[in-house]
Amino acid sequence: MAVRRLLLPTDSEEVVLRFGEHELRLTNLRKLFWKKLGLTKRDLLQYYADISPWLLPHVEERAMVMKRYPNGAEGEFFYMKRAPSPRPPWIDICGIPHNAGLVNFPIVQDLASLLWLINLGCIDLNPWYARCDDWDRPDFLHFDLDPGPGADFAKVRRVALYVRDILGTLGIPTYAKTTGSKGIHVYIPIVRGPLQKEVWTFAKAIAIELESRHPDVITAEYRKVKRPYGRVLVDYNQNAWGRTLASIYSVRPTPVASVSTPVTWEEVERGVRIEDFRIDNVVERAREVGDLWKPVLGKRRFDLRRVFETPKKAGKTERASRLREPMKK
Repeated sequence: MAVRRLLLPTDSEEVVLRFGEHELRLTNLRKLFWKKLGLTKRDLLQYYADISPWLLPHVEERAMVMKRYPNGAEGEFFYMKRAPSPRPPWIDICGIPHNAGLVNFPIVQDLASLLWLINLGCIDLNPWYARCDDWDRPDFLHFDLDPGPGADFAKVRRVALYVRDILGTLGIPTYAKTTGSKGIHVYIPIVRGPLQKEVWTFAKAIAIELESRHPDVITAEYRKVKRPYGRVLVDYNQNAWGRTLASIYSVRPTPVASVSTPVTWEEVERGVRIEDFRIDNVVERAREVGDLWKPVLGKRRFDLRRVFETPKKAGKTERASRLREPMKK
């Protein structure tokens, strides 16, 4: 992919950029965001500028929950949903109803809005699961594979393959990425239609079935105090309405500045590691292999609606059983 690179200054505290008629001021560029690594806010912004051709298609048209680290990766963070004011008039807004009223989230649509968001101190990106034109109907579901105490990353890889295989029996395409933190995310592109709660219901049924098949390594128990030792949580609950996960190509506030990176199933089988993908090497990887998750945005999508074609009078137990029936054939 031939892309003209935006190069930020290394010796300035601030810089003003122009994107057509839009003007953007980036501030505190020399502030250390990873003290031990010597990485600055400018380095973070430069990474996102460089990865933007592969990143932007995965976050555009989605509300963005801001997780802000004003003092860098080692500092405290806070969540922010409402787009701050004042803000540039060209930042697009996505209004989503909450109990407290309408919340206007910012949307990252292009390089200018991406850098504006990162300049607020956001290290990782946390987009909504559904697009703004229909914010309660996701176009993917996912499993967050989270190792508990006593479970190492080798177990996470093993569980990821179990997830791939059980969904493969249903003809469901699956795509993996490292979380950049401790685990692996497995995503499934779906046809928009089912509500977020229905997507969550399907994911829960899969997680429970996986636990029943592999109780020695998998748990679907969401409550930490009840999780057995040495298991990997197949976290279906992250599909609940209003939840978010770090997006593809997100930098994470880890000691090595790791990046949530798409990987092939062959790489998972060979023993990929979280620390293999960092802020200093992921852009070059993307240039070499392209966006391995491009199919997630494509037309090959699983239609969950056929799973939910059950009588309305069926009880919860019967419906959950029917969800698991195809996996047992």
